[in-house]
Amino acid sequence: MSAPTSTAYPPADCLRPTPVGERTVLAHRGACALAPENTLAAFDLAGSHGASWVELDVDVIADGTVIVIHDSSLERTTNRAGSYYDLVADDLARIDAGAWFQAPDGTRPFQGEPLPTLADSLAAIRKHQMGVNVEIKSCEAGAAACKRLVDGVAGLLDQHAELGGGQVLVSSFNPLLLERMARRRQGTRLALLTETGLLLDDWRSYVEQLGAEAVNPADKGLERARVEEIRALGYGVNVWTVNSRQRAEELFGWGVTGVFTDRVHELADLGAPR
Repeated sequence: MSAPTSTAYPPADCLRPTPVGERTVLAHRGACALAPENTLAAFDLAGSHGASWVELDVDVIADGTVIVIHDSSLERTTNRAGSYYDLVADDLARIDAGAWFQAPDGTRPFQGEPLPTLADSLAAIRKHQMGVNVEIKSCEAGAAACKRLVDGVAGLLDQHAELGGGQVLVSSFNPLLLERMARRRQGTRLALLTETGLLLDDWRSYVEQLGAEAVNPADKGLERARVEEIRALGYGVNVWTVNSRQRAEELFGWGVTGVFTDRVHELADLGAPR
């Protein structure tokens, strides 16, 4: 399938077209095959293995601190359970985000790794001069929390830029959060995330209204014709999550501009030089 075309409603120009031949490898939640996902250790290892970009996930806690975590609860990746929305910054020191991760030799070398804030994560990313894709989670704590999350991210990205931080892309599955970010921090580069099987014919309506520059679709079910359709209008296509070198090379051959991978230590060389 391809999106319908209309002479009455021609495509709007992409605000920031992605050049033909762009090839970016993004360390998905850091070097998460080597260290606990979304931790300072994972971001540091990504940089040490030549990553030019990292991806991380953010949400907000009770005092407005923006934290880096994928799930909406703590149990999968920390030593705590339940929601984090009632926590405050002082609680973070007592949360171990590394003990769950087991190395191939059976040891747990990241025990005591903290649950990071976005501020600390951006500092680690600056150290390696990497770009960052900040995924704003579709916050489950309601409208006030969503507002605080987006405003908090915007403020931290301003600081990141002032401190010499590299390129930033903000993505979300929730277009309302991207729309708020566009209003709150004009000029922020945006990407629309799509779930498996949901990169549908209305993709252009979303990205044009948001002013997004890229679509970040799931690898599963992705079709070459759709990639070519998106790229023909100048939008980037960054695919998650690709852990096979062969598949990454195939996607770049289709014209895909970026791949998110858990195995950046194996695939970083497929990207363009920093």
